[in-house]
Amino acid sequence: MRTEISTRRTSRPLRRPVVLAAAALLVSATATACGSDTGTSGTSPGAGLPGTPSTEGTSGGTTGGDTATPGRGGSTGPGTPRTTPPTPAPSTAPTTPGGAQRQVRASVYFLHGEKVSPAPRTVTPPATAAGALRALLAGPNRYERGHGRTTAIPSGTTLHSIVVRHGVATIDLSGRYDDGGGSLSMQARLAQVVFTATRFPSIEKVRFELDGKPVTSFGGEGIVLNRPVGRADFEDLAPLVLVESPLIGDSIRTPVRVWGSANTFEATFKLKITDAAGRTAGDIYVTATSGSGTRGTFDVTIPYKARRSGAGTLTAYWNSLEDGHAVIEDTVPLTVGR
Repeated sequence: MRTEISTRRTSRPLRRPVVLAAAALLVSATATACGSDTGTSGTSPGAGLPGTPSTEGTSGGTTGGDTATPGRGGSTGPGTPRTTPPTPAPSTAPTTPGGAQRQVRASVYFLHGEKVSPAPRTVTPPATAAGALRALLAGPNRYERGHGRTTAIPSGTTLHSIVVRHGVATIDLSGRYDDGGGSLSMQARLAQVVFTATRFPSIEKVRFELDGKPVTSFGGEGIVLNRPVGRADFEDLAPLVLVESPLIGDSIRTPVRVWGSANTFEATFKLKITDAAGRTAGDIYVTATSGSGTRGTFDVTIPYKARRSGAGTLTAYWNSLEDGHAVIEDTVPLTVGR
């Protein structure tokens, strides 16, 4: 700031007061220009200025030619057709007006019985795939455990890095990952990581590393991993009806959109919504894009009428051809609104 001081004298007796006042004005102006970071809002120095978001590299981040952004779809191989195109991730983490990093929704895959089952998590871009994998390694929360969700991944397993190139994610985990367990446990923990990673449209398959070393044979059972693997390689560990949305614990209102994949006889099955009163609020037939040995996708909207709001359930099932009884394939606990 430039401060101009008049030195013109109007009368001799006023010379000294004018000089003193001018000096005071100069000091005040200098302090105003240089001694404070406050703006017109009067905030304290540095307050309200968003920080520079950090990005993660190969140590727990997502690097390489592709980015990983959560969304529908996964592997484009057999059994898991892509349902939406990839969405490029931002180069830096978005911030809210207050300066906090924006959180995005992702899915991690635990086990329900012996089949994979997705659960919701929130992660921070741009390292969304790394965040989802760390959430997976942390295991199910108390609510999820109370509804039968478990994990085959040994406690204490950590993520070293994830690097995505040309649709293949190289995931480096700590050596704890292959500790203990029989064939089913080994297959299940591999499937949990593969399904979690391939929920991101930019990832189609996974290549495994342990403590920085490529894995070609996994565990004492000698599961062959000499090539990248995708969801189709673990078809036996996916339920015949895999509901990808809504997820366990979600709150829904009518009508509710339900989508996922299925591999049922003639591609047909049923979806039922039960309300908090235990009554059937909605029950519809669904036909996937394929079935009878080939996994297809489905995307339907279910109108329902709940008598009472509260804890409810989405059930995927079909009627037995032998006696017509309901064969339940999976259940998703929800908060059902009216």
